Amino acid sequence: MTMPAPINERQSLERERAELPCQIAAYQRELDATPPENKARREMREWQIRRAQKRKAEVEARLATLGGATATHRPIRREVARKRSRRGGPSPSGGYPGVP
Repeated sequence: MTMPAPINERQSLERERAELPCQIAAYQRELDATPPENKARREMREWQIRRAQKRKAEVEARLATLGGATATHRPIRREVARKRSRRGGPSPSGGYPGVP
């Protein structure tokens, strides 16, 4: 059974961050099981490990920048709702202000 697709970037990055250590561990196990004589395969596994570690750092950095952004979005949404109600547009509840 697969997990449902994430609905936003933060969830997608959090899922990827959770999966990357498992991928790194799997690559490391494959590297450990590869005989030293098979240099090409060992180099490929080492490269995969480095790539996954780099991606993990990128994901963590992106999540850190998103962390600060989520706190600023809430007041903006409230401000948009306030402006909408002043100009007579639909309110967040779906009705028009002043109309029963």
